[in-house]
Amino acid sequence: MKKLKLITGLTLAAGLVALGLGQATLQDRAVEAAADDVLAPHFLVDPLWPDPLPNHWVQGNTIGVDVDPRDHVFIVHRNTESQFMRIQEIGLYSGVSECCTPAPPILEFDPSGKLVNAWGGPKEGAPYVWPESNHGIEVAPNGDIWIGGNGGPDSHVLVFTRDGDYIRTIGIPGEPIDSNSRNHFGRVAEIAIDPEASEAYFADGYANRRVAVVDVATGAFKRYWGAYGNRPDDDADVTYTPGQPGPSQFRGPVHCAEPSKDGLVYVCDRGADRIQVFRKDGTYVREVVISPATLAQGSTWDIAFSPDDEQEFIYLADGQNFKIYIIDRQSMQVLYTFGDGGRQPGLFFAPHSIATDSAGNIYTTETYEGKRVQKFVYQGMRPVTVRDRASTWPPSALE
Repeated sequence: MKKLKLITGLTLAAGLVALGLGQATLQDRAVEAAADDVLAPHFLVDPLWPDPLPNHWVQGNTIGVDVDPRDHVFIVHRNTESQFMRIQEIGLYSGVSECCTPAPPILEFDPSGKLVNAWGGPKEGAPYVWPESNHGIEVAPNGDIWIGGNGGPDSHVLVFTRDGDYIRTIGIPGEPIDSNSRNHFGRVAEIAIDPEASEAYFADGYANRRVAVVDVATGAFKRYWGAYGNRPDDDADVTYTPGQPGPSQFRGPVHCAEPSKDGLVYVCDRGADRIQVFRKDGTYVREVVISPATLAQGSTWDIAFSPDDEQEFIYLADGQNFKIYIIDRQSMQVLYTFGDGGRQPGLFFAPHSIATDSAGNIYTTETYEGKRVQKFVYQGMRPVTVRDRASTWPPSALE
């Protein structure tokens, strides 16, 4: 194990040197610190959470997660036929075998992992247009459920009660890309609510290049901004080259926009490997780059804050590198990472979304062929001994 720890701890730094990246990365600064001097939250995977789904149900691409004040966990997944191997995976649905069939897209679990509710999806004659491609879920302080979508015509957000009764549509479905529109959106990736201001922040998104803010009670449009606080420009060059300054517009997808309790908003510009920090009025504060050698889908997929009043830590899901980062929020230094590629508990295939509960536990979802939600149980503050890809299994299980 000592040899493995040495290899994993040096892999990221060695890779960046080989690529000739001149910028000081977060990982470089974190590795310079003495490991014995760093305390951080640690986690163990719960391999038996959640319970098996009933009714021969299976999950598709699991594309969003949030936790309500009761510590009930809500996920949204893609349950359309195209998300599955039709004959092999959903044979019951296809009429060729005993198993299985897609579960409803919204699933609610209690803290023990028991499924307590399931609903959602398109309905003939419904007063809403269900997203072509489900994406992102937020539980409002009053229990309402907000969902976005990143399919071609998904230029709107839907709001339902906890039990799936329709409340309203925000935006107009089927509208073209326009990052300066005040009446529709562009494939919203994620939604986050600031309860004090009663405002919802949209990571807008897969087509648009901005953060948009609406009133929670009415859905009224309030304000928006682009990268560095600039006015969004849908025609700008957003080429990203590792080691070079990032583009002046969000490269996208704009994949998260999370307000903190101390008046900041943390925005995931996934394709440019960066988190940009703003004040709530859109004033730019700072930028940090995470694993800057990451190309393809990028490294900054979603963030969650630790549940303490200071929100001391940020937990970042990286779906391209298949791991979770533990970040000190004040310095924005990466303290360590956990996870690796794989299908066993504690490993990942494209960790997409992340959330925390009141006890400090972490929940992650996986898209593509990952198709699941996992729970990582908070173990308290412990010294950091492995900087990259720490195990979330008990040491006794790895001997």
